[in-house]
Amino acid sequence: MQKQMMENVKNEFVNRYGEGSNIRAFFTPGRVNIIGEHIDYNGGFVFPCALDFGTYAVVRKRNDRKARFATMNFDLEVTVDLDNIVYDEAHDWVNYPKGVIKMYEKIGPKVPGFDVLYYGDIPNGSGLSSSASLEVLTATMINVLAGGDIAPIQLVQLSQKAENEFVGVNCGIMDQFAVGMGKEDHAILLDCNTLEYQYVPFKLDGVKIVIANTKMRRGLADSKYNERRSECEEALRDLQDVLKIDYLCDMDEATFDQHAELINNPIARNRAQHAVYENQRVLKCVDALKKGDLETVGDLLYASHDSLRDLYEVTGKELDIMVEEAKKISGVLGSRMTGAGFGGCTVSLVEDEQVDAFIKNVGENYQKRTNLEPEFYVANVGQGAYEVKGV
Repeated sequence: MQKQMMENVKNEFVNRYGEGSNIRAFFTPGRVNIIGEHIDYNGGFVFPCALDFGTYAVVRKRNDRKARFATMNFDLEVTVDLDNIVYDEAHDWVNYPKGVIKMYEKIGPKVPGFDVLYYGDIPNGSGLSSSASLEVLTATMINVLAGGDIAPIQLVQLSQKAENEFVGVNCGIMDQFAVGMGKEDHAILLDCNTLEYQYVPFKLDGVKIVIANTKMRRGLADSKYNERRSECEEALRDLQDVLKIDYLCDMDEATFDQHAELINNPIARNRAQHAVYENQRVLKCVDALKKGDLETVGDLLYASHDSLRDLYEVTGKELDIMVEEAKKISGVLGSRMTGAGFGGCTVSLVEDEQVDAFIKNVGENYQKRTNLEPEFYVANVGQGAYEVKGV
């Protein structure tokens, strides 16, 4: 299917830009965080994996310093002078690849002019990292076009920098890391502060990842994110009066339980408890996967959602209903919200033979209870950014 999709993009590229040699093709996946939510800024681990759908690009060099950007997803087409890259609100999505080029040229060779056509099958606004996929795809593509030798991890870092400094979105590095460094049949245990990471086998024999989009836009996520961060910082300050810790996630559950009363504000105490326990859930999830124990992984997903609902209070009605309905289906190992919260998606582990029943029953019951029509994406664990040969 992926090869067919790339052929479609290539055919459309030729329709728009004409025949010619030296056409190249690239792919970068979307990602989902399996477990480890709202703890990256508390010194905790995240545990994302790349998916087997994402963003495609077909590109050809030009003989000047112009870049023509188009996508099969939106009508907007933009031509950019590569000697004069500036943020332009009217350029909308093209600001993401423009920012990547700007950051790339600070550490790599000059990027030649090119014509590019993108196509993404990551749903926009779903929380599956369509912007990070576009950024890392562009970085991978221009590194090849420019004959550069920038390492993949540097391409990941400059992609995040482009989003932070050029586009002005204060994202962490998990999304770009997962789509750039993903490995088929593996998840990534990542410390976002140090960028230390390890690949953990995540081979889902007889089980699929099913991502359910609530279709509830995440309107509250940004303001609540800042609020939760400050509550965690408050809890940390109280604990640091006695404990020598740099982050909440430097503690295990026993240490937290022993010192929880040091946190004066009960709300901040709840936030801290989520952070500490969620980080330990990530580590337990890694251990369970190494033993092939998907049942325990599923239980940890449910526990993660409960904590995000009750202690961190970032789920919201729609995400809770989606998980409640998932729990009713036999063959569902576990389910939880993934991403910032207050809308977006859930991630569930579902036995192959129950996937159709899951989509039908959860979809119908969710729609009855919310008047929103959800979307479902069945995914496997995919590969990080790469050039597609033979297109």
